[in-house]
Amino acid sequence: MSVTGTIKSVLMAPVWTAQLATGAKSFLDHPLIGSQRLNRRGLHRARVRLADRLCRWRRRRLARHVPREWREAFDRDGFVKIENVIPEEDFAALRDAVLNTSWPAREMRQGDAITRRIAIDPEMLKAVPELERFLARKDINALFHYVASFRTTPLHYIQTIVSNCGGDDPDPQETVHADSFHSSMKAWLFLRPVEEEDGPFTYVPGSHRFTPERLEWEHQRSLADPKVIDRLSARGSPRVNSAMLSQMKLGDAIKLAVPENTLVVADTGGFHARGPASRSGERVEIWSYSRRNPFLPWLGGDLLSIPGIAERRIGWLWKLRDRLEKQIGQPWTPVGKRRPIDD
Repeated sequence: MSVTGTIKSVLMAPVWTAQLATGAKSFLDHPLIGSQRLNRRGLHRARVRLADRLCRWRRRRLARHVPREWREAFDRDGFVKIENVIPEEDFAALRDAVLNTSWPAREMRQGDAITRRIAIDPEMLKAVPELERFLARKDINALFHYVASFRTTPLHYIQTIVSNCGGDDPDPQETVHADSFHSSMKAWLFLRPVEEEDGPFTYVPGSHRFTPERLEWEHQRSLADPKVIDRLSARGSPRVNSAMLSQMKLGDAIKLAVPENTLVVADTGGFHARGPASRSGERVEIWSYSRRNPFLPWLGGDLLSIPGIAERRIGWLWKLRDRLEKQIGQPWTPVGKRRPIDD
């Protein structure tokens, strides 16, 4: 190692050590997380086990607020599917207002798929009161909090997935994977029906539980050279195949083809994927996301969840990444005002 490299390592050592107590997950970019020597001694296994114990402890404190049927389905499978979640008249008004209005949008291409996202911000909530009522529902937020294991307000978007739109590479989201080594929450309220040909959300039932078999698999993957495995797995979002799932005593992913007005809430620390679409088209949904430092022992305390701030976060985050594009990158390109269903 060069003198410059040695000095950098000495200066960064306290930062790298502190990051072990956060959701940092990249084996490729973090010298301690990716250290085979430390992982042979159980570093990654210990982080996974502690994050899981704290998650289960927080969920026990949140459980009483969640309708029993939803809680039992989640505890069993790792996801909840709720059909007709919004009264019919409210849903029709919400769907039509969202889909037929142009909003400031951003897009990102991954392989042969394009994802369009529109921030649900104060202006949209004012224009679509049915959406504001849905996102304010106590039962829905209790479920979001339980799955995320934190009492925080998720980020909410209108999301459109455009499949089979050309490109030489496959969509990486179609490979079964976990988002990280710990639990997090994602939710989809589908504004149009999703059939098998449309690439529905898929999930491996029960894979949200960090069983002894999952912990052993996590330990073994931490011993691999991150430079020789696929890039997304090396950066902490592990891809799996049927043989790996079998090692963890898990079955294959199931497809959740659903009618419109269906809400799916899932722990994406479990194994999931975007199902491959066999035809071109758009999947349109209200997409919600919540991930927090898994080692925090408290439930709330998130300043960004304060009303007046929570609904403005997405715009602030996009502007920050625009400003720091050269340093941290910005995959989301502004495309002007678009309807969610525009080509």
